[in-house]
Amino acid sequence: MSSAVVFAYHNVGVRCLRVLLAGGVDVRLVVTHEDNPEEKIWFASVRQICIENDIPYISPANPNTPEVESRVAALGADFLFSFYYRNMLKAPLLASVKRGAYNMHGSLLPNYRGRVPVNWAVLRGENETGATLHQMNVKPDNGAIIDQFAVPILPDDTAQDVFEKVTVAAELCLFRTLPKLISGTAEQRAQDLSQGAYFG
Repeated sequence: MSSAVVFAYHNVGVRCLRVLLAGGVDVRLVVTHEDNPEEKIWFASVRQICIENDIPYISPANPNTPEVESRVAALGADFLFSFYYRNMLKAPLLASVKRGAYNMHGSLLPNYRGRVPVNWAVLRGENETGATLHQMNVKPDNGAIIDQFAVPILPDDTAQDVFEKVTVAAELCLFRTLPKLISGTAEQRAQDLSQGAYFG
């Protein structure tokens, strides 16, 4: 059985965590966020999924501390996954697993690297976006692409509409690719970073 440490939040975090569980992955720890009382929480709870499935979870203000790094490293997990976790993960965490660290990003990389990619795609009049599973390194959203799943943006779609599509795209992308990651047969494709840009 493959094992993982998962950094997750929001609807994409919930759906992708469910994919790992359905795929038989031993989720040894989830790192999530405390809900911000000043933010309207309209999305599903990763914490609740952990409670329902007896998965240990923590919610540190900063994951890049010696305490969190040592705890993650001690688990000896195969994979690290980041699903809409809001903090950047530094090198010690990324190097603490045996078979690689992977992030699910809400755009078709290399387009719309960085923050709130769905909002930017809608604001800039794109007719397509999607979800990308990619390798993580210390620079945001620039690791090799493992898989992508595209969805349309219709002329009257709101960011909410498109985010719901991207959530499904992320689930489908991970569901399709997880067996290949576990078997070691997943292919990698380097990003041509000149074809996209960062957004704040």
